[in-house]
Amino acid sequence: MPNIARRPDGSYRPRFRDAAGKEHARHFKRKVDAQRWLDEMTASMVTGQYVDPAAGRLTVRDYAEEWRAAQVHRATTAAHVETMLRRHVYPSLGDKRLSTVLPSDVQALVKRLSLDLAPSTVGVVHRILAGIFKAAVRDRRIAASPCEGTKLPKVHRPRVVPLSLEAVEALTDAMPDRYQALVTLAAGTGLRQGEAFGLTVDRVDFLRRQLTVDRQLVTMPDRAPYLTPPKTAASVRVVPLPQVVVVALAAHLATWPTDGFLFTTELGEPIRRTAFSDRVWRPAVKRAGLSGVTMHALRHFYASLLIRHGESVKTVQARLGHANAAETLDTYSHLWPDSDDRTRAAVDAVLGRGANRVADSVRTDAHLQP
Repeated sequence: MPNIARRPDGSYRPRFRDAAGKEHARHFKRKVDAQRWLDEMTASMVTGQYVDPAAGRLTVRDYAEEWRAAQVHRATTAAHVETMLRRHVYPSLGDKRLSTVLPSDVQALVKRLSLDLAPSTVGVVHRILAGIFKAAVRDRRIAASPCEGTKLPKVHRPRVVPLSLEAVEALTDAMPDRYQALVTLAAGTGLRQGEAFGLTVDRVDFLRRQLTVDRQLVTMPDRAPYLTPPKTAASVRVVPLPQVVVVALAAHLATWPTDGFLFTTELGEPIRRTAFSDRVWRPAVKRAGLSGVTMHALRHFYASLLIRHGESVKTVQARLGHANAAETLDTYSHLWPDSDDRTRAAVDAVLGRGANRVADSVRTDAHLQP
């Protein structure tokens, strides 16, 4: 049973045993302080909120590494999490004990990162850190997460401005012959880079003029590129092939025949993202007279074509493999045409008749005046 003993030196020693039978005790000069501490510990035991003070002695780095090892992450996600922690969290919080990290420490970290990183990246770092401390709370290593209530920098999402047709044509012409059809494929189907790099001949149905997206090519350091399922279930889809894409792919296969990946390096190997960007994409963008254009811009171009020709939100969502329509609208809502005109027409249809009557009355009064 919890009790308080008075020691020979006049101090008070409250003690209790936790659910595991481990004894805990402290020393206080005043009995009222000893009783308050004992009441708090007893209440936390009863409500199931008790945390052993010794449990939070593990450092942030040690616990985070245990947490990482237990996560069911894709290889790319696992590598990303490791990089974010190693670069941005461990230098300032890695050696601190879990129980000593304060909300002000986390806020200071966010402020410091905001000086050099984009708001979206700061948000990613904070989400990872918050996940680690949330797990620590569940493991009863700490009583509460210091990440609660952190003020993050606002993320300003710029509006997508699609490439013009002239820019896509210039980019196609600037690409090496081996990759010109890749530009046409991305601009004509909206495939993500990994989906395009991972496309194999058996996923293209020239007769039905469609291709199946159910894999993507993943490249990791110190490992050969390999195929994995797309990031989400919604990304698995069948995409109709426009005739211009069919012709481009057929011509490509006639020049570089293969029964595996449609697009490979000069050595016939799968394309690595970083090498492709450095040696092929960026030089081509420069030759085309463009700047800051990534391959993802071709996906935006494809979406803008669908919207311009009257496709619905659900159709655009399905073609792009978005998880939900909200993602599509968040990215492309401003590209749907005539929304302003429809708003004006809706108001005029209701209020216009009243306004017309007022106008007619004014004209009649003006006509009757001498």
